[in-house]
Parts: sequence; C-alpha cells; structure tokens
Amino acid sequence: MAPRGEGSGAPVDSMVAQLEKHPISSILIVIAMQTEALPVVNKFQLVENPHSSFPEGVPWVHYHGTYKDIIINLVWPGKDLTLGVDSVGTVSASLVTYASIQALQPDLIINAGTAGGFKAKGAGIGDIFLVSHVAFHDRRIPIPVFDLYGVGSRQTFPTPNLLKALNLKAGKLSTGDSLDMTPQDEASITANDATVKDMEGAAVAYVAGLLKIPAIFVKAVTDIVDGKKPTAEEFLQNLAAVTAALDGAVAQIVDFISGKCLSEL
Repeated sequence: MAPRGEGSGAPVDSMVAQLEKHPISSILIVIAMQTEALPVVNKFQLVENPHSSFPEGVPWVHYHGTYKDIIINLVWPGKDLTLGVDSVGTVSASLVTYASIQALQPDLIINAGTAGGFKAKGAGIGDIFLVSHVAFHDRRIPIPVFDLYGVGSRQTFPTPNLLKALNLKAGKLSTGDSLDMTPQDEASITANDATVKDMEGAAVAYVAGLLKIPAIFVKAVTDIVDGKKPTAEEFLQNLAAVTAALDGAVAQIVDFISGKCLSEL
C-alpha cells in the first residue's frame, strides 16, 4: 500500500524504498472516457462500486476487482452532470486522480487512454506508446520560472523492462485541454518534443508526483495530428478499433506487473 501525501520527506522516501522491494499489490487505472474504460472493466471482470468514498453527487465512477495477485481499481470521471458527455480534460482528471489516491492508496497508477500522434515523430494509427516524459502545451506563462512551471515537464516512472518485454513504442506526451491544435500549441508541442498529445496525462502526472505515487502512461493513437484528415473525424472513426488495442495493451501490462516489484519494471 502506497504512502499518502508528501509528509516530511524521509519517512515517505523510506516507504517508497520498502515498496520497491515487495510485489505490487494494488493498481489504480485512470481513464478519461467510458468507451476507453469499459473494455478494460470487462477484461478484468471488474464490478462497479456503488458505495465509493467519493464525495456525494460527483459523477466519478469506480470499478474494482482482483486479478491474479493484484487489486485493481479503475476510475473514470463519469458524465458531465449538465451535458451528459464524458468529463474529459485536465480538471476532471486531476480531481478524480487526487480523490482516488486518497481513498484507495495504490502502489502504482496506470493512466491509459487514446491520443493524437505525430507522423513526423513516427506515430501511426493504432500504435501503443509507453510515455517517457509528460508536459503541458497550453499553460503559457511568459515570466521567468513561471514559464517552466506552466510547461510542467517531468519524467514518468521508468519501466525499461516492461518496454522491452512488450515491445511497445516509447515517446513523450504533451497535454492540453483542447482537441484541436492552435499554432501556439503546435509550437509548444514541438518544444516539448512530443510524439503524442492528449487531454489528461500531464495532469495525472502532476497529482501522482505531488502525492509520490509512481505512475506510468500508456497511450493508443486514434488520429494523426499532422495528417490530412480532420482530427475530430479521424478520432471518431478510429476510436472503437484503437480502444480494443489499448485494452489489449493494458492487459499485457498488468500481466507483466503481476508478481513484480516496482524496481523490476
């Protein structure tokens, strides 16, 4: 079970060090959309928890179950209470990740989801990327030091053995709250050296880092951002097939994790 909060530093670091010597026993999977979540729910035969410890009235959804020797909790932010669409974006992702860590105290977070990919960086439809670094591309604060805070670049938890064993692609992820890409966003994404872009990853990474929970990010490419097709059209066209590929990748990752310590990933 992972530590909660930052604490005084040394005790937390000690607990993380201890965790690295013991098999991972609890995983939190954070997914943004119902379409992405349900195949994983079905794959691991998870059941919805109607009595979650989330605040009353929020739309967040919690599924849980056990697979092999691992407790799996999957959360997604649910449907917007006014408009009924998936609660995508950094705000919902941050809130549900924070609440889930506090309630469930996972050993490891997996943020799984779809993403746009850049052909110029080697991405193709259906490719699965294990993310090495995350950053924001739409938090532009042109003041010294605040500019670095806005980008929020950070390395994800290293998983060299997982990457090699599953033969996944590696790449950097850039996160923003818009599906389309403005010229300013494009310049920031290029500066971030990103291969894929999404609407949640860097926000999940920020919260995980704040509470000192190791997190890995697996992203499946639904659309080619620097291609010829409109992003929204290509995303919807490929969503079902790519979600199936994402589901398979998550299953392989959990299988690989089973019985291993963090240091073995």
